[in-house]
Amino acid sequence: MKTRKIGRTDVEVTEIALGCASIGNLYREIGEDQAQAVLQTAWDAGIRYFDTAPHYGRGLSEMRLGRFLAGRSGFTLSTKVGRVLSPANAPIAEADSYVKPAQNEVRYDYSGDGIEESLEQSLGRLGVTRADIVYVHDIGEYTHGPRNVEHMEAFFSSGYERLVRLKEAGRIGAFGLGVNECQVCLDVMDYGPLDAILLAGRLTLLDRSAEAELVPRCREAGTSLVLGGVFNSGILATGPIEGATYDYGPAPQEVLDRVRALQGGAERAGIPLATAALLFAKHHPATGAVLLGTARPATLVRNLDAISRELPEDAADLLS
Repeated sequence: MKTRKIGRTDVEVTEIALGCASIGNLYREIGEDQAQAVLQTAWDAGIRYFDTAPHYGRGLSEMRLGRFLAGRSGFTLSTKVGRVLSPANAPIAEADSYVKPAQNEVRYDYSGDGIEESLEQSLGRLGVTRADIVYVHDIGEYTHGPRNVEHMEAFFSSGYERLVRLKEAGRIGAFGLGVNECQVCLDVMDYGPLDAILLAGRLTLLDRSAEAELVPRCREAGTSLVLGGVFNSGILATGPIEGATYDYGPAPQEVLDRVRALQGGAERAGIPLATAALLFAKHHPATGAVLLGTARPATLVRNLDAISRELPEDAADLLS
């Protein structure tokens, strides 16, 4: 599998990555055997870039991924900071759409001390001594609304500089943001450079809002874009069916209509809508890597087969 460098660093990633939210029991519980099976399927397919976060099952995803990577080498690992975990005082059956998560409470902390504490916890759960890439997770109004003002103050007062020092010390290889919005990326880039941005849902076949300002800015700055959420939380995989989800909620009519048109274009090009979404992400000139996330080995194999297809000539207009 092809590899690419992250920003201007020495960190290399495979062009396809496994996003490990689902092995943290996102939406449904899966067993340890299934989690290890999907990780093994990714490894056997040549994927060597794995992305996780404390948020994914309150640490469960990191623990499962750590068990898989134990004794292996030659992989690239990213996790996220901004959430600090602590043991729960009462049983937690579900939290933030994760079923039977690890029994931890969470607090947001984007200060330097909070970021370093979050990182050290993650390294412990993963069983490693350093992270190749660290993303500041979910900072921005999309997640925090008006409270984001205080989070940005904490990040700019000490969080950003702590990441710089951690990188200089070799504890991390690269850092950036892991977010669902463009504006916070531009705001942070006004403050200081980023090696990478893991951008979910804003550079897809359906939502190309990142192309207006963020893509040119990243190209100019040498910042890599890792694309997550390439199905926009479901609708580009299912099509405009009843109950289709967009941005983690019911798809509005305007989005259903746009997806219906995209589906027609994909069919005329002779490919399923989901394949068109995957090929768009892979072949976009701004793409550094594409995250595929699933807890099902068969789904991962299907998506890997789709994203490895040759780009049909009739799809050029759809994807351009």
